[in-house]
Amino acid sequence: MVTDMTAQPPRKVIPIVAGPAAASEPAGDGWRQLSTLSEPRLSEMAGNYRALGYEVEIRDLRQPNAGGCNTCFDAGKEMGQTYGTLYVRRHEAATDGNDELFD
Repeated sequence: MVTDMTAQPPRKVIPIVAGPAAASEPAGDGWRQLSTLSEPRLSEMAGNYRALGYEVEIRDLRQPNAGGCNTCFDAGKEMGQTYGTLYVRRHEAATDGNDELFD
C-alpha cells in the first residue's frame, strides 16, 4: 500500500482586523501584543490562548515607519502567506481574582 505523503490539508484562513487601531497597541484596555506570526502558527497560537480563557484579536501587520523593513512581509503576502499580529487580554470574568489560571 502506498500513501501519498504530499497531500496537504486544506488551509484555514482566520479573519484579521484592519484599520487605524491596527498600527499600535491600545492603551489602558488590557490588550497585550504577543507576536507577529504567519499561518499556520497564527491560528494555532490564537486557538491555544482562547483555550486558556483569553480574548484573542489578530490585527493586520502594519509598520508605517519601518522604512524598507516591510519588504519580507510584502514578499510573503505575494506568495500567499497570511501574517498577523496576535493580541490577547484576559476575559472580564477571569479578572475577578478568583481564577488561579490567571494568577
